[in-house]
Amino acid sequence: MRTIAYKNRKFFFAPLILVALAIFSAVTMALWNVLMPVLFHLPVITFWQAAGLLILARLFFGGGRPHRAWPVYSWRNDLRKKIAKMSLEERKEFFRNRRENLRAWHREYFEGKDSDIKDDKNDQ
Repeated sequence: MRTIAYKNRKFFFAPLILVALAIFSAVTMALWNVLMPVLFHLPVITFWQAAGLLILARLFFGGGRPHRAWPVYSWRNDLRKKIAKMSLEERKEFFRNRRENLRAWHREYFEGKDSDIKDDKNDQ
């Protein structure tokens, strides 16, 4: 049942993508033909040239791959999984080490603010 629903979904989205490409191409063609010849003395383009321009822009600026979440989420998810597997003592040690690394990297920022940050002795 699940594979049948997935195949039906492909038949629904393929025409939808073609219709969206046609609409965006028509809008691109209209905007180009109204603005570019007047502003920059460029030639008027056809519908198919506008479609090609959209595809070319997608390849240049989109990288030719579908948009995904930022790569930063992959390591965040890995870190969350790692922390979830730790015991309570391991978690405390992990966050204590992170706090110490933060202090080491930003020592000049934290010089006057050590009273605001809990000391490791108070955590135990």
